[in-house]
Amino acid sequence: MTDRFVRQIELPVPADAAFDWHERPGALERLTPPWESVAVLERSGGIRDGARVVLRTGRGPLAARWDIEHRDYVPGRQFRDVLRAGPFPRWEHTHRFTPASDDRSILEDLIDYELPLGPLGRLAAGYVRARLKRLFRYRHDTTAADLAFHRTWADHPRLTVAVTGASGLIGRTLCAMLSTGGHRVIRLVRSAPRGPDEAAWDPARGLTDPAALVGIDAVVHLAGENIASGRWTADRLDRIRRSRVDGTRALLTALRALPQPPRAVLCASAIGFYGARGDEELAEHSPRGTGVLADICEAWESAAVAAVPPAARLVLLRFGVVLSPAGGMLTSLLPVFRLGLGGRVGTGRQYLSWVSIDDAAGAAIHALHTERLRGPVNVVAPAPVTNAELAGTLGRVLRRPAVLPAPAAALRLAVGRMADELILASVRARPAALEQTGYRFRHPRLEDALRHVLGRWPAQPEAAG
Repeated sequence: MTDRFVRQIELPVPADAAFDWHERPGALERLTPPWESVAVLERSGGIRDGARVVLRTGRGPLAARWDIEHRDYVPGRQFRDVLRAGPFPRWEHTHRFTPASDDRSILEDLIDYELPLGPLGRLAAGYVRARLKRLFRYRHDTTAADLAFHRTWADHPRLTVAVTGASGLIGRTLCAMLSTGGHRVIRLVRSAPRGPDEAAWDPARGLTDPAALVGIDAVVHLAGENIASGRWTADRLDRIRRSRVDGTRALLTALRALPQPPRAVLCASAIGFYGARGDEELAEHSPRGTGVLADICEAWESAAVAAVPPAARLVLLRFGVVLSPAGGMLTSLLPVFRLGLGGRVGTGRQYLSWVSIDDAAGAAIHALHTERLRGPVNVVAPAPVTNAELAGTLGRVLRRPAVLPAPAAALRLAVGRMADELILASVRARPAALEQTGYRFRHPRLEDALRHVLGRWPAQPEAAG
């Protein structure tokens, strides 16, 4: 027995523009929810007839392989994904783009599928349909928001942007958002390049092949060792510092030697620059704080200022806590909160300056396009929350109690000095530079951000069909 799922959304662009977004590199990555485990194993071509993509979804014994072929390509109007082999006996997904007016269109996703295991598989019919509703709510929200965002910059030239840290949490989203917006992305990788859109670099020595970056317009430098992946021993702190300071110096020194250096250089930093400041509201002009993170951030930014090509516009992206279940702090919190064992940390009064993963990437693209932005830029949402508010909101989104506190002493015993500077520190930063230059946050409120990245909306709209 074949089931049908249909969901439509009105998009803020003509049908051709919506179709083009889906045809560009990075569309699959933008449409994959961060809570899903999806790996692209093979990919040939785009979405034209005969192109294929092989995916692995899930983990461990629940992993499934999907071998998909694209068919029925109609430029600007339609393409279809047909499952050749995978977990469903039949799966055909038709994407239709219909003009609604000169500047708006209707996207319709129609899936005809057959559940596995015959009559036994019918027991999972409700579960599958709920998964589809959740998936396509996310996909449609993301598509509409991305298209509206790129429309803001429609009159600006498309850029060629080199990105370090392209496989990291922010880098993956940034690269996909750039490429679906029509920009060319060159990923700077430490391994051998696999094509013209990759170039080799070494954090100790800079660019392996400078000729690969001739003609680039901008560089976004995100690479650096994860500060939260282990206890802060003296050796580890030295590696964290060197990965940022030495890597930045080596990269920017190599860029200076290019025949035509990039016009814009965006270097990652962090709001750790401000140190623990209690309830004090912190903007980009606020002085440096104290602590090991403040020391590292100052050295990191100073290396960028000293080595940046003379004519390049330098932006220092001071990221707050980036929210995504695909990595970072939220990944650590989710298992505990899903068990109903979450709660405030320490007193719970310390401020957390956070930003959704889409706004982290969106703010970087805004900085690429906005000539007025120079120097430090706080990449944080406009509404920081206390740790207790974070715990309560996450518990509400997950529909779990969040009343079990984690004592500060226990955290210090578990992770050492990192507890005071990362978990118990209070940093109340505001995005003054972004707001002054007109950046519009997708997720200005914590609850909206968490519901989007976790796919936990209070009421799901009923699908037609």
